[in-house]
Amino acid sequence: MEAAAVSALEHHLDGQFERAVELIFNCKGRVVISGIGKSAIIAQKIVATLNSTGTPAIFLHAADAIHGDLGMVQEQDVVILVSKSGESPEIKVLLSLIRGFGNPLIAMVGNLHSMLARQSDVVLNTTIEQEAGMNSLAPTCSTTVQLVMGDALAITLMELRGFSSDDFARFHPGGTLGKKLYLRVQEVYVHNEQPRVSPETALKEVIIEITSRRLGATAVTDEQGLLLGIITDGDLRRMLEKQGMHPGLTARDIMTTSPKTVEPDALAIEALDLMRVHDITRLVVTNEKRYLGFIDLNNLIREGII
Repeated sequence: MEAAAVSALEHHLDGQFERAVELIFNCKGRVVISGIGKSAIIAQKIVATLNSTGTPAIFLHAADAIHGDLGMVQEQDVVILVSKSGESPEIKVLLSLIRGFGNPLIAMVGNLHSMLARQSDVVLNTTIEQEAGMNSLAPTCSTTVQLVMGDALAITLMELRGFSSDDFARFHPGGTLGKKLYLRVQEVYVHNEQPRVSPETALKEVIIEITSRRLGATAVTDEQGLLLGIITDGDLRRMLEKQGMHPGLTARDIMTTSPKTVEPDALAIEALDLMRVHDITRLVVTNEKRYLGFIDLNNLIREGII
């Protein structure tokens, strides 16, 4: 029933929705969103979504508004009142007060004949046929469509503002999501060892370098530090299986000459994508072919990217 209510919401998107978007987009202040009961909880979620997508918003509880919190509403703010019936006593009182302030008023309401719908500048229609559950009592479908309507507003405004992933990252610096958006390779690989050998390094010394640096691989570079190839512990095992340990073998004889690389300013999540695509556990970090170090899967696990 909730899924059907959301599908039906598409038919309620009309010129009123466009007017609501234009009012908020051109607002010089904030979006103040209020409600009572379950609608108040939905209002808080819409506020959080708007703030995280570039539209400044604050929550005003309808009951608290008439006991001093109405001072939160400033002259240039747009107000959204969220209500299923549009006839709750607290909503009626708040409606009268907001009308007196002169702020643009948007109703997100499920009753188009209510006082809230009649006295608002713009009406977002969140009408439903009935609530899910026994006797259609508990707010279920009504709060679901309110939530979806709020998301529709937020995403439309986000696209109008040209809100980018970089903007999103600035507002989400914490947690896994934030790291995926801003953590770069250069902030991770610098904590690793930087194993390297020359093309002429004997096989025994190659093994010692790989083992002592504990990254399971070493870069092969020229005298200027330019990357020529890499040798992994897997390369060593495959070589020993095929031809055994022969005197005179050097790094040049067993190195992979076209290793997968990543630039230091690339996002860490991009490095992870490269590892997944090529089914490998490490990448060589280079800048204009100059060897800088390694980033491996364990680094990304520790950082919480995975």
